[in-house]
Amino acid sequence: MNRGKFILVLGGARSGKSEFAENLANDLAPSVTYVATAAAGDGEMTRRIENHRSRRPPGWKTVEETHLLPEVLREHGSTPGVVLVDCLTVWLTNLLLDESIPYPGAPDEAKEDFITSKVSELANRALECRAHVLLVANEVGMGIVPAYPLGRLFRDVAGRANRHLAGMADEVYFVAAGLALEMKSIAVNSRTI
Repeated sequence: MNRGKFILVLGGARSGKSEFAENLANDLAPSVTYVATAAAGDGEMTRRIENHRSRRPPGWKTVEETHLLPEVLREHGSTPGVVLVDCLTVWLTNLLLDESIPYPGAPDEAKEDFITSKVSELANRALECRAHVLLVANEVGMGIVPAYPLGRLFRDVAGRANRHLAGMADEVYFVAAGLALEMKSIAVNSRTI
Protein backbone atom coordinates (compact mmCIF):
# COMPACT_ATOMS: atom_id res chain seq x y z
CA MET A 1 0.00 0.00 0.00
CA ASN A 2 1.29 3.43 -0.90
CA ARG A 3 0.97 5.95 1.87
CA GLY A 4 0.63 9.68 1.64
CA LYS A 5 2.97 12.19 3.19
CA PHE A 6 2.72 13.03 6.87
CA ILE A 7 3.27 16.79 7.21
CA LEU A 8 3.37 18.91 10.36
CA VAL A 9 2.83 22.69 10.08
CA LEU A 10 3.85 24.71 13.14
CA GLY A 11 3.63 28.41 13.91
CA GLY A 12 2.51 30.98 16.41
CA ALA A 13 -0.89 32.61 16.68
CA ARG A 14 -1.82 34.50 13.50
CA SER A 15 1.43 33.42 11.83
CA GLY A 16 -0.29 32.24 8.65
CA LYS A 17 0.11 28.53 9.42
CA SER A 18 -3.50 27.63 8.63
CA GLU A 19 -3.49 29.48 5.33
CA PHE A 20 -0.18 27.84 4.40
CA ALA A 21 -1.55 24.38 5.23
CA GLU A 22 -4.74 25.05 3.25
CA ASN A 23 -2.73 26.10 0.18
CA LEU A 24 -0.46 23.07 0.57
CA ALA A 25 -3.51 20.78 0.81
CA ASN A 26 -4.91 22.32 -2.39
CA ASP A 27 -1.60 21.68 -4.16
CA LEU A 28 -1.33 18.05 -2.99
CA ALA A 29 -4.68 16.65 -4.13
CA PRO A 30 -8.09 17.74 -5.41
CA SER A 31 -9.91 15.82 -2.66
CA VAL A 32 -9.52 17.43 0.79
CA THR A 33 -11.15 16.51 4.08
CA TYR A 34 -10.80 19.35 6.57
CA VAL A 35 -10.94 18.20 10.20
CA ALA A 36 -11.92 21.04 12.53
CA THR A 37 -11.17 20.46 16.21
CA ALA A 38 -12.63 23.64 17.71
CA ALA A 39 -16.02 23.88 19.36
CA ALA A 40 -17.84 27.21 19.43
CA GLY A 41 -18.02 27.96 23.13
CA ASP A 42 -18.68 31.68 22.80
CA GLY A 43 -19.31 34.41 20.23
CA GLU A 44 -15.65 35.18 19.65
CA MET A 45 -14.84 31.52 18.95
CA THR A 46 -17.88 31.28 16.67
CA ARG A 47 -16.47 34.18 14.61
CA ARG A 48 -13.05 32.50 14.41
CA ILE A 49 -14.62 29.25 13.21
CA GLU A 50 -16.69 31.11 10.62
CA ASN A 51 -13.55 32.89 9.35
CA HIS A 52 -11.87 29.50 8.82
CA ARG A 53 -15.00 28.11 7.10
CA SER A 54 -15.18 31.03 4.70
CA ARG A 55 -11.64 30.35 3.41
CA ARG A 56 -12.31 26.71 2.51
CA PRO A 57 -13.08 25.85 -1.10
CA PRO A 58 -16.68 24.67 -1.57
CA GLY A 59 -15.58 21.18 -2.69
CA TRP A 60 -13.79 20.39 0.57
CA LYS A 61 -15.46 18.00 2.98
CA THR A 62 -15.56 19.19 6.60
CA VAL A 63 -15.50 16.90 9.63
CA GLU A 64 -15.91 18.46 13.06
CA GLU A 65 -14.27 16.37 15.79
CA THR A 66 -13.02 17.62 19.13
CA HIS A 67 -11.62 14.36 20.61
CA LEU A 68 -11.32 11.33 18.32
CA LEU A 69 -8.62 12.32 15.81
CA PRO A 70 -6.98 8.88 15.39
CA GLU A 71 -10.40 7.45 14.55
CA VAL A 72 -11.05 10.25 12.04
CA LEU A 73 -7.74 9.47 10.30
CA ARG A 74 -8.65 5.78 10.17
CA GLU A 75 -11.98 6.61 8.51
CA HIS A 76 -11.00 9.45 6.18
CA GLY A 77 -7.35 8.67 5.45
CA SER A 78 -7.89 5.27 3.86
CA THR A 79 -8.25 6.64 0.32
CA PRO A 80 -5.99 9.00 -1.65
CA GLY A 81 -6.48 12.71 -1.07
CA VAL A 82 -5.64 15.00 1.83
CA VAL A 83 -6.78 15.04 5.44
CA LEU A 84 -6.03 18.46 6.95
CA VAL A 85 -6.37 18.70 10.75
CA ASP A 86 -6.62 22.22 12.12
CA CYS A 87 -5.73 22.54 14.91
CA LEU A 88 -3.82 19.93 16.86
CA THR A 89 -3.24 22.36 19.74
CA VAL A 90 -6.98 22.90 20.14
CA TRP A 91 -7.42 19.10 20.18
CA LEU A 92 -4.82 18.83 22.96
CA THR A 93 -6.65 21.56 24.88
CA ASN A 94 -9.95 19.70 24.46
CA LEU A 95 -8.40 16.56 25.91
CA LEU A 96 -6.62 18.40 28.70
CA LEU A 97 -9.75 20.26 29.85
CA ASP A 98 -12.10 17.26 29.59
CA GLU A 99 -12.51 16.27 33.23
CA SER A 100 -13.58 12.73 32.27
CA ILE A 101 -10.26 11.95 30.55
CA PRO A 102 -8.76 9.48 31.23
CA TYR A 103 -11.16 9.14 34.19
CA PRO A 104 -12.91 11.62 36.49
CA GLY A 105 -10.52 13.18 38.98
CA ALA A 106 -7.38 11.94 37.20
CA PRO A 107 -4.17 13.65 38.38
CA ASP A 108 -2.14 15.69 35.90
CA GLU A 109 0.37 12.87 35.39
CA ALA A 110 -2.35 10.41 34.35
CA LYS A 111 -3.91 13.00 32.05
CA GLU A 112 -0.54 13.76 30.45
CA ASP A 113 0.22 10.04 29.97
CA PHE A 114 -3.18 9.51 28.34
CA ILE A 115 -2.73 12.47 25.98
CA THR A 116 0.80 11.32 25.11
CA SER A 117 -0.58 7.91 24.15
CA LYS A 118 -3.23 9.57 21.96
CA VAL A 119 -0.56 11.69 20.22
CA SER A 120 1.46 8.55 19.54
CA GLU A 121 -1.64 6.79 18.21
CA LEU A 122 -2.37 9.79 15.97
CA ALA A 123 1.19 9.79 14.57
CA ASN A 124 1.09 6.05 13.90
CA ARG A 125 -2.28 6.38 12.20
CA ALA A 126 -0.95 9.24 10.03
CA LEU A 127 1.87 6.98 8.85
CA GLU A 128 -0.66 4.34 7.76
CA CYS A 129 -2.89 6.63 5.71
CA ARG A 130 -3.12 6.47 1.95
CA ALA A 131 -4.13 10.14 2.09
CA HIS A 132 -1.63 12.90 2.76
CA VAL A 133 -2.06 14.00 6.39
CA LEU A 134 -1.42 17.63 7.33
CA LEU A 135 -1.49 18.53 11.02
CA VAL A 136 -1.51 22.21 12.01
CA ALA A 137 -0.26 23.09 15.50
CA ASN A 138 0.79 26.09 17.53
CA GLU A 139 4.38 26.41 18.65
CA VAL A 140 3.77 27.42 22.27
CA GLY A 141 7.22 27.10 23.79
CA MET A 142 8.75 30.38 22.63
CA GLY A 143 7.05 32.66 25.15
CA ILE A 144 7.23 33.21 28.88
CA VAL A 145 6.74 30.43 31.41
CA PRO A 146 3.02 30.42 32.30
CA ALA A 147 2.24 31.64 35.82
CA TYR A 148 -0.26 28.88 36.60
CA PRO A 149 0.09 25.07 36.83
CA LEU A 150 -2.52 24.38 34.13
CA GLY A 151 -0.73 26.76 31.75
CA ARG A 152 2.59 25.04 32.39
CA LEU A 153 1.01 21.61 31.91
CA PHE A 154 -0.55 22.76 28.63
CA ARG A 155 2.77 24.15 27.39
CA ASP A 156 4.57 20.93 28.28
CA VAL A 157 1.93 18.67 26.69
CA ALA A 158 1.86 20.74 23.49
CA GLY A 159 5.65 20.96 23.29
CA ARG A 160 6.11 17.22 23.75
CA ALA A 161 3.36 16.49 21.20
CA ASN A 162 4.96 18.75 18.60
CA ARG A 163 8.36 17.21 19.20
CA HIS A 164 7.03 13.66 18.88
CA LEU A 165 5.06 14.44 15.73
CA ALA A 166 7.99 16.30 14.16
CA GLY A 167 10.18 13.26 14.72
CA MET A 168 7.74 11.03 12.84
CA ALA A 169 6.60 13.43 10.11
CA ASP A 170 7.99 13.36 6.58
CA GLU A 171 8.03 17.15 6.37
CA VAL A 172 7.86 19.83 9.06
CA TYR A 173 7.14 23.47 8.24
CA PHE A 174 7.50 26.43 10.55
CA VAL A 175 5.48 29.52 9.64
CA ALA A 176 6.31 32.98 11.01
CA ALA A 177 5.00 36.29 9.66
CA GLY A 178 3.34 34.41 6.80
CA LEU A 179 6.62 32.86 5.63
CA ALA A 180 7.08 29.08 5.73
CA LEU A 181 10.34 27.21 6.15
CA GLU A 182 10.64 23.44 5.69
CA MET A 183 12.64 22.55 8.78
CA LYS A 184 13.13 18.81 8.84
CA SER A 185 15.21 18.61 5.67
CA ILE A 186 17.66 21.23 6.97
CA ALA A 187 17.72 20.26 10.66
CA VAL A 188 21.10 18.89 11.76
CA ASN A 189 19.40 16.55 14.24
CA SER A 190 16.33 15.46 12.25
CA ARG A 191 17.03 11.78 12.90
CA THR A 192 17.32 12.22 16.67
CA ILE A 193 14.18 14.20 17.51
